[in-house]
Amino acid sequence: MGSFLSNLIIILILLFVLFFSVKGAVSHFRGEGSCCGGGGSEVRIKPGKLSGVIAVKTVKIDGMHCKHCYTRVANALNSMDGVNAIVYGKKGKAVVKLGKDISDEEIIRVISDLDYRVVSVETKA
Repeated sequence: MGSFLSNLIIILILLFVLFFSVKGAVSHFRGEGSCCGGGGSEVRIKPGKLSGVIAVKTVKIDGMHCKHCYTRVANALNSMDGVNAIVYGKKGKAVVKLGKDISDEEIIRVISDLDYRVVSVETKA
């Protein structure tokens, strides 16, 4: 009887751990989890208004997996002077409107500093 009870307790503990592991994995794959250390509660910086748009760039980004990732990238870009950016995380891209001349390298550096990889930068005429 003692070994049966011990085995039952171990099985219940394993089921409990398994339940929460699967629950967390499902949230993560939906993009709702905190895959990169954040809880997704970071306040989004609103894109600034530009007096004039001199260029629009589409930046393809690899490594964003959740809402927290998208917000981090959007906040980093929108904190730059002369930038109005919207990040489309599920599509893995950001549309960056520029109010002043900013190089592709500078945009790449800001995103790379967050540990995401820029795949390409395309400038729309």
